[in-house]
Amino acid sequence: MLQRFAFLLLCLTGLIACQQSTESQNVVEKLPLQGTWKLLSGTLIEGGNTTVTDYTQGEQMIKIINDTHFSFLRHDVNKGQDSLANFVAAGGPYALEGNRYTEHVEYCSAREWEGSSFEFTIAIEGDTLIQQGLERVEAIGVDRYNIEKYVRIRPVR
Repeated sequence: MLQRFAFLLLCLTGLIACQQSTESQNVVEKLPLQGTWKLLSGTLIEGGNTTVTDYTQGEQMIKIINDTHFSFLRHDVNKGQDSLANFVAAGGPYALEGNRYTEHVEYCSAREWEGSSFEFTIAIEGDTLIQQGLERVEAIGVDRYNIEKYVRIRPVR
């Protein structure tokens, strides 16, 4: 009887160990997305044309991501005092599944973008975030592929 009990205990222990191993393999490491990011460059591919923008010259943009929402703020560096004056802001909830990041735009200074959702693929290496995906807003004729490169802004202490 003791042998039977020891055998059952051994089988049960093996079964639990196998299940824990399978569960740990199914856990996807969550990307460290939360924080504040400064946009360095953007590439738009639209209608066969490619436009690259250096956001370290003339304009600046940051993206802030917490555990449930994103927001971004972009403006010219001349404080709106010349012909390149601009200000754009947007935000809303997001979803992150693996490296698939989906923004749901609830608020936007360009109101026609509100109610849109955009799915991106993201990659984070060190303090660099690369986000890329299709942006399509049929009502205003936007249909482009967007690639953005960000660097993490470290808090001042």
